[in-house]
Amino acid sequence: MSISNELVNRYPWLPSLKKIYEDIGEKPPAEFISELFINSDSIQIAERVLKIFEAAFNNLEEIPDNKIDDLNIHVYLLLKIILYALNNKMITNRTANLYSKNAYNDMERESNESNLYNICQDLGLKINFYDPPEPYGLKVVKDHREKLKANFSIHYIDYLRLASNLRDEYRKLTNNTLINGYVFIQNKTLIRLIQEYVRNKLLIEETGDKASLKAFIKEVSKIQGFKELYDKISSLWDKRKEEFDFSFKIDIKSKEDMLSLYPPCVIEILKKAEEGQNLVHHERLFIVWFLLALEYPVEKVVDIFSTLPDFDKEKTTYQVEYAKRKNYTPYQCSTLKSLGLCMADKYKDELCKEGYGSKDPTERKKLKHPLAYIRIKKYRSEKEEEYKKNLAKRALEESKNQND
Repeated sequence: MSISNELVNRYPWLPSLKKIYEDIGEKPPAEFISELFINSDSIQIAERVLKIFEAAFNNLEEIPDNKIDDLNIHVYLLLKIILYALNNKMITNRTANLYSKNAYNDMERESNESNLYNICQDLGLKINFYDPPEPYGLKVVKDHREKLKANFSIHYIDYLRLASNLRDEYRKLTNNTLINGYVFIQNKTLIRLIQEYVRNKLLIEETGDKASLKAFIKEVSKIQGFKELYDKISSLWDKRKEEFDFSFKIDIKSKEDMLSLYPPCVIEILKKAEEGQNLVHHERLFIVWFLLALEYPVEKVVDIFSTLPDFDKEKTTYQVEYAKRKNYTPYQCSTLKSLGLCMADKYKDELCKEGYGSKDPTERKKLKHPLAYIRIKKYRSEKEEEYKKNLAKRALEESKNQND
């Protein structure tokens, strides 16, 4: 099917980009950059790309003053090239999350469902469009009955492919209406699936070929406009990266470095959040309850979710505050194992796997709760620190005695 230039300008991640804008979409990156920065629009394009990175580094949920015109194509392509050149997983995830959220917001504002249908067609999705909406079920809440209707149904294979990284319970195929191989789907849910497609389009894996990357950067850095933009983005990141690196590691009350005390199940979730990976429902609940149990402030817990693809600050703040009021207890080790969240084997953690000593030297107790892990680690850390101080004290005394 043919798709309008206007729709591709609005959503340059569509496959038709390479057909409609074949003259630029297929160019080698270095050639694209070389031609771009002798163009009169290059300053405006560079400014837009810089705004995207600034917004991503500042945890914004939408790109400020985002414009829809033919320069959008150049912005998208330049953005992908710079992400490759930066070769930084944290930057890539943060930028991909923001850009895809912006795409979600744009699609949600579409007043014409046919545009959403055209997007799906261009993506090669097997999808049905109903106008008027098609009834497909009944929702019953207490005494209230609501007929469910949808403008779209999508083939279950395409649904599973798009939802593969969104592992929430309500997205499972068994929790959705499936008729003749097609899943009936609300507009917002369909847009959320497309958002995940957009996010994956920008998720460029860090390259291990450092020599080729270095040669590429050296080549394109000869182009003044590109070098200025690349240096500005790098400088912005240098100013902010320490904040991201250490935002989860400091206990607010004692200012103690807590990372060494965290159990592997917690480290794994924080690592995934830091990289911008999507967290499943139980991972989100556990990390919120765990950090609140350590008396972390609500705003610090909310910050952890800021890099996630579906982050909504207002909603997340409400949910964390609600959890704080309810004073939920974090999952115990047996529950974490049943949910597949125990990381003892992956991290080869001795305390998790072998337990700890008791008053009876022949007995070892098994760890039952991640909070107990912290207590034991903290106790061992304090004992080790005390031992080191005593050792240093004795060495000083011996040195004094020898001098006397």
